[in-house]
Amino acid sequence: MNNELMAQRHVMTHHALGTRINLTIFGNEYFSLLKKSMDLIDHYEDQLTVNRDQSEVMSVNHGAGKMPKMVSQTTFDLIELAVKYSRENFGFNALIGPLVKLWKIGFEGARVPSDAEIKERLKLIDPYKVLLNRDTRTVLLEEPGMELDLGGIAKGYIADRIRDFWQEAGVPAGIIDLGGNLLFVGNSPRRDDGQWIIGVQDPQLHRGENLATVREPACSAVTSGIYERFLIKNGRRYHHLLDPRTGYPLETDLSSVTVFTDQSVMGEIEAKRLFFNGEPIQGWKSRPGNRGAIFIHNDESMVNVGF
Repeated sequence: MNNELMAQRHVMTHHALGTRINLTIFGNEYFSLLKKSMDLIDHYEDQLTVNRDQSEVMSVNHGAGKMPKMVSQTTFDLIELAVKYSRENFGFNALIGPLVKLWKIGFEGARVPSDAEIKERLKLIDPYKVLLNRDTRTVLLEEPGMELDLGGIAKGYIADRIRDFWQEAGVPAGIIDLGGNLLFVGNSPRRDDGQWIIGVQDPQLHRGENLATVREPACSAVTSGIYERFLIKNGRRYHHLLDPRTGYPLETDLSSVTVFTDQSVMGEIEAKRLFFNGEPIQGWKSRPGNRGAIFIHNDESMVNVGF
C-alpha cells in the first residue's frame, strides 16, 4: 500500500450529464486538475446533450428531414461510432428517442402504447437513415421526427477523455465515477499489486450496495440494468430498456450485466450487447479490450465471464 499517496487523496463532486459526478485523484500536485476536469465534462455536455434545446446534437435533430448539420470533430466521431453499432442491430440504438418518448417509462405520462403507434415509431429509429459525411463533418437524419441521442455512450466517451487528460498530466492514480459508470486510472495506492477492488451493484438494493467484487488492474466498469425505472400496468411490469427490434421492453430474466473493458465507451456498447443477448457470447472475452463480465439474474444468481 502507498500510504503517502493514500494521504494525498482529493475528491470533487459535481452534477452533470443528468447524474452525480465524483472524481477522485491521488497526489497533491494534481488537485487543480479536478476543477479543469469538471469544466471539460460540462463542455462535452454542452456539445452532446439532448436535454436542452441547444447543443450540437440538438442542431442535428432540429434539421431532421430538412438539411445536414455540421458538427465538431468530437461530436461527429461519437455520432459515427454510435451509428456504426446501432447498425449491428443487437439492441443498442442511438436513434431510439421517438420510441422512448412514446412509452415515457420513468416519466410523467408513462403508458403502454398500441401496436400501431409502435410500428409508426419504429420507422423513425432506422440507423441506416443517418447520412454521415466525414469530409464536411455533417450529419443528416433523413426523416422528420428522427432523433439522435448519445446518452447511451456519451458518459463512457467522456470518461475516456478525462482519463486521457489525467494520463497526459502524469496522474499516478484516480477514479472517474460518472453516475456509477467507473473508470480507474493508474495503479491503486491501496494495494501493493496496484489492482483495484471494484464493487458490482446489487440490483435489489440502493446504489453503492454490492453483490460481488472484482479485482482488476486499471479498467472501466459499466453496468446495463433494468432495475431503476419501470411502469406497472394491469399487473404487468414494463421496464425502461426498450428493444429497438420490437419496440417493446426487452424480454429478459436478467437484472443487470456489468462489463469490464479497457475503454469506457466500449464498455457502454458491450454492456448493452451482452444484456440484450441475455447470456454470455462465445469468444466475447477474447475480443481486444474485453476483460470480463458479470451477469445478475432477477433471482440474484450470477454468471461470471472471465473471472
